[in-house]
Amino acid sequence: MGTAERYEAPTAGDAAHQRVQRSPEALDHDIPASRGGPEPAGRATAEEQPPYRPLWIEEPARRRRMPDPVRTAAVRAVLIIAVTLIQAMVAFLCTLAGSWLAFPMVLSSVASTVAATWAALDVWVTRQVWNQRNGVVSVPSSTARALRRERRRARRQARAAERAQRRIQRRGGAGQLSHP
Repeated sequence: MGTAERYEAPTAGDAAHQRVQRSPEALDHDIPASRGGPEPAGRATAEEQPPYRPLWIEEPARRRRMPDPVRTAAVRAVLIIAVTLIQAMVAFLCTLAGSWLAFPMVLSSVASTVAATWAALDVWVTRQVWNQRNGVVSVPSSTARALRRERRRARRQARAAERAQRRIQRRGGAGQLSHP
């Protein structure tokens, strides 16, 4: 039986919602489940088809995304550490082979290890600096959050005072409650 015989002709909105119910014992994904007897020769109705189920469900991230400067430093550190490990492996293999390249590779591996340590420290320092400048949002008792809250409150009060002043000026009075 071909695909055209098994499915209804999809409409514009139903194209994404087409799905054939399979029996548990069906090994092939294209074999529809039988409903208590042979499949009718006609087309399947919309009532027989189960509701649309997406292939995957978006879940919120468990952790926040790293800030751009920290992520850049982390990528740089990972690349430097990978190169250092490759250099160390080449130095080791050259030493086992008795190659003349072993000594220069060992020296460059030592220098690379220093650079890798520096890169890892750079990630830590960059993260600390970013947290200090922008505040730690994950901690509920964050001082940065309290400072932002105070600044917002002060801005709201300043805007309210400015609106009140404009309202007084529009009325043309100097804040008089009544005319004598």
